[in-house]
Amino acid sequence: MAEMKTIGVVGGGQMGSGIAQLGVVHGFQVWLLDMDPQALARSADYIAASIRRLVSKRTLSQAEGDDALRSLHCTSSLEELRSSDFVIEAIVESEDVKKKLFCDLDKIVKPSAILASNTSSISITRLASSTTRPRQVIGMHFMNPPPLMKLVEIIRGADTSDETFTITKTLAQRFGKTVICSQDYSGFIVNRILMPMINEAFHTLYTGVATKEDIDAGMKLGTNHPMGPLELADFIGLDVCLSIMRVLQAGFGDSKYGPCPLLVQYVDAGRLGRKRGIGVYDYSKVPEPIKPSARL
Repeated sequence: MAEMKTIGVVGGGQMGSGIAQLGVVHGFQVWLLDMDPQALARSADYIAASIRRLVSKRTLSQAEGDDALRSLHCTSSLEELRSSDFVIEAIVESEDVKKKLFCDLDKIVKPSAILASNTSSISITRLASSTTRPRQVIGMHFMNPPPLMKLVEIIRGADTSDETFTITKTLAQRFGKTVICSQDYSGFIVNRILMPMINEAFHTLYTGVATKEDIDAGMKLGTNHPMGPLELADFIGLDVCLSIMRVLQAGFGDSKYGPCPLLVQYVDAGRLGRKRGIGVYDYSKVPEPIKPSARL
């Protein structure tokens, strides 16, 4: 593959915005796509504000900040991704929606382009099956928020080529990330361990063992976690946690991955966490972060 110059990012939510920021700060032209104009505008504002903070902290020079902002291009048309060398999707955690996107991208981007998914749990092999280029499909799971978290989890599908893996790993390292590699099994590494812990925290709350505050304090102070599991679930999004638990349960066929009824109830009630202003905790008086986009 020739030198990578242009990255496409699909999804203007918190993850997509963070990935796009990484791209422009590290010298790439980035096309950020979202079908919702308001989500796209919020994302552009979020990235611009983040880059200005980096300049004010002297992490970036003024010239580097200006170059980064000029390298960001926002669009609502998939056709604009035609020139991308590498496309990362960061849309809603739905296999059907992701497959539809990859099928569409496969027809638009150049034959050499790599299609990467930021999925946190869905089979890369199955996503790749919706394209004519399974050797160039890979999982590239960033942690939230992408500019700050040091880890990227790379997942090879059944047909992912060595070249695709090497290019993806090199890109993650250029972003300053530590890379871990997972086989293509439900939940991969991080969420196979993390989500059952969060689910068990919900069971602990559901069965009245302790208050939400004591559950989170116990894990923060007793195990040195920076956030308690219920607080973290709100940050991730309870709908995302529920989706991943269902992927784990379907993928392994084991009842131990069954989502806690309280988690299901909260999602049914629209209590999705910080992005909705209420989840396990009430954030109605806390400034609302950028909302993840679920539209294509």
